[in-house]
Amino acid sequence: MKKLFLPAFILIVAACATVPYTERRQLNLINEGQANQMGEDAYAQILKEIPPSDNRQNQEMVKNAGRRIAAVAEKPDFKWEFTVLKSTDVNAFCLPGGKVAFFDGIMPVTQTETGTAVVMGHEVAHALASHSAERMSQGLGAELLGQVLGVGLAKASPAVQQNVMQLYGLGANYGVILPFGRRQESEADRIGMILMAKAGYDPREALAFWERMSAVGGAAPPEFLSTHPSGQTRINQIKQWLPEVMPIYEQNKKPETTTPR
Repeated sequence: MKKLFLPAFILIVAACATVPYTERRQLNLINEGQANQMGEDAYAQILKEIPPSDNRQNQEMVKNAGRRIAAVAEKPDFKWEFTVLKSTDVNAFCLPGGKVAFFDGIMPVTQTETGTAVVMGHEVAHALASHSAERMSQGLGAELLGQVLGVGLAKASPAVQQNVMQLYGLGANYGVILPFGRRQESEADRIGMILMAKAGYDPREALAFWERMSAVGGAAPPEFLSTHPSGQTRINQIKQWLPEVMPIYEQNKKPETTTPR
C-alpha cells in the first residue's frame, strides 16, 4: 500500500496550481495545452450537432460582451470564439481555450448586453480557473484513492469490501464532488463579476440576472444534492462581493447598451 500511496502523493503535490483572482490552490493533472485541444475538439463536434441561432441581435450582443471580457481576461493564447446556438436550453458554456456559446433559451433571461456580460464573465471564469481540467483531475484522484483503498481491503471479506467501497463512493460524491462543484460555481460567479467590472459592465446587474434566473429555474433539488448553489445562495454571495468589485467598475465604466430586448 505504501508503494501506491507515495507516488500518488507526489503526483498530487506536483500538480497543484493557483486559481487567478481567488488564489485558491487546486489539483490539476491536465496541462493547459491538453485541455485547450479537448475544448477545440468538443466545440467542433457541438457545432456539427447544433446550428447557430439566426437571431442577429442575440449574436451581436454575445459577441460584443465576449470581445470586451476577453480583452481583460489576459489570455492571449486562447482562441476566442463567441456564438449563440439554436436551442431552447437556458444555458451557456465556455470550453477550455476560449470557445464560448450561449443558447437562444438564455437570451430572454440576460435581456441586455450587461445581463449577457454576467453570464459571459461567469463562463469565461470557468475557463480561466481551469475548472473543467480540475474536475477531470478530481475524478482521476478519486479513482486512484479508491484503488489504494481496495488494496488495503484485499484481505477483508467480499461483503466488507463491498460495503466499504459503497460508503467511499457515497462519501466522495456527497462529501467532496458535489460540494466542490458548488464551490467552483461560486468561484466563477466571483471571478465573473471581477471580469465584467474590468470590462466596464455594472456588476450590480448580476443580482437582477440571478433573480430572473431563479424565477425560470423551476423545481430544483436540495442544494446539498446539487452541483450548483441555490439561487438565493448566489444572490447572497453576490451582495457580499459587490463592495469588492464596484471600485473596479467605477474605474472602468463606460456607456452601456441597456435597452431591453
